[in-house]
Amino acid sequence: MLSGVRHLRRIGGVFRTLARHDALFPFERLGFPRPLLRLLALLLLVRRRRTPENDEEGARLAAALIELGPAFVKVGQALSVRPDLIGDALADGLTGLQDDLPPFDAAAARAAIADEIGKPVDELFSAFDDEAVAAASIAQVHRAVTPEGKAVAVKVLRPGIEAAFARDLDLARWAAVLVERHRPDARRLRPVAAIDTVVRSVELEMDLRFEAAAADELRANFADEPAFSVPDVDWQRTGRRVLTTSWVDATPVNELAAMQKAGLDLETVVANFAKVFFLQVFRDGFFHADLHPGNIFIGKDGTLHVVDFGIMGRLDRRTRLYLAEMLHGFLTGDYKRVADVHIRAGYVPADQSADEFAQAARSIAEPILGLPLGEISLARLLAQLFAVTEKFKMEAQPQLLLLQKTMLIAEGVGRRLFPGVNMWELARPLIEDWMRRSMGAEARMRDAADEFLVGLERLPRLISDMGGAIDAIARDGLRLDPASLESLARAQRGGRPRWAVWAGAAAIIAIVVAIAD
Repeated sequence: MLSGVRHLRRIGGVFRTLARHDALFPFERLGFPRPLLRLLALLLLVRRRRTPENDEEGARLAAALIELGPAFVKVGQALSVRPDLIGDALADGLTGLQDDLPPFDAAAARAAIADEIGKPVDELFSAFDDEAVAAASIAQVHRAVTPEGKAVAVKVLRPGIEAAFARDLDLARWAAVLVERHRPDARRLRPVAAIDTVVRSVELEMDLRFEAAAADELRANFADEPAFSVPDVDWQRTGRRVLTTSWVDATPVNELAAMQKAGLDLETVVANFAKVFFLQVFRDGFFHADLHPGNIFIGKDGTLHVVDFGIMGRLDRRTRLYLAEMLHGFLTGDYKRVADVHIRAGYVPADQSADEFAQAARSIAEPILGLPLGEISLARLLAQLFAVTEKFKMEAQPQLLLLQKTMLIAEGVGRRLFPGVNMWELARPLIEDWMRRSMGAEARMRDAADEFLVGLERLPRLISDMGGAIDAIARDGLRLDPASLESLARAQRGGRPRWAVWAGAAAIIAIVVAIAD
């Protein structure tokens, strides 16, 4: 009860801020009549800020979220990768969401470092710049030099940031529960799961040891790739609230003139960028998921440097295989293959028409793939594919949505560097070669052997669980779970003969009962 009152009070504050920025449309989409919202704004004496007439919804909402605080900024960033939830236009508006904030006091940063590492700053560093070089919603970064003479970047969490996030993310989850409860049509999109993903991501992001581990893993993955560099972690000066890494002395990727002046071959830079992105996603299944221009730098020799590893994505091998097969199907115009991959992966239920899904895939892909090479966007293609999946009862796939948004940002970087080149066309030979090696007969035999070994490892546990189940049946009798009955019904609807479904169920029951007896 008390939590509900607290949430309602906070919602009142949120409402006022959104009203000031003329960004009440999220309430409208939840079913609130616009006249009622305007009336509430008048009663609360909300004075709207003047905004440019061409400001779109996304820009107004982004400004409101920045004012509401870091937790709302993070939710906005998460929603920017969910066009299936909020639509393409709004997702695009939130893509440029910036969470730059005034830096907190340098004395507080020094105190936090000393408290975390257990030594005063003057002992840890021979030089420490009190002016932050970057300040965002969660942390800020200072430049420093170690006693050994090494230039480093020191990232420090904002004071009290954990409590601020906990309060507002708890509110977001409460609201998501209400949406799922009162909007059955939204359950397919799993808003509670989406918020839980944000909560988990923020929890990891506010323990800088996890970010340090992510940087270390990515660095190890590319130890043999000289054209890609990840700063090394200074573990002796890193803790839960402090992260110290080597300083990156390179040109930000958005400073195009400086790179051209340095004589860099930008087409080669884009080709390297495409290769590195491909290797992260398909070879390793572990990718940097926050590749905005502020996190990418280009060295004098063309080396690609990345920083800020708070948001990383993971894809298991099975998902990578399906993704490669799906993208290859689009690139070669094999839309039946695209449909089959979705159904085989379980993304689209088996009772949906593969031919109709192939038709939908064609309707999305042809207008995009028919553009000039430099304008083709696979990220846009995936975004539109996810947007039409409601018709085919496809559940949201958060890991693919995160990848799609990362691809969109990467495409933007590639186009800015060299507009005439399509980075995915550069990566296409790598994808095809990886598919041949990963999906050939030898690879399939290796996967089968791995699965067999995993099965052997799990066999003792399976036997133990079966023994427990048999004891329970002998003691309490046999019970059929409603979900099992529904599964049988789905199988019947999916086209299997009724006699085969029930015969299989009867055989399983008979075997279990016989063993129990």
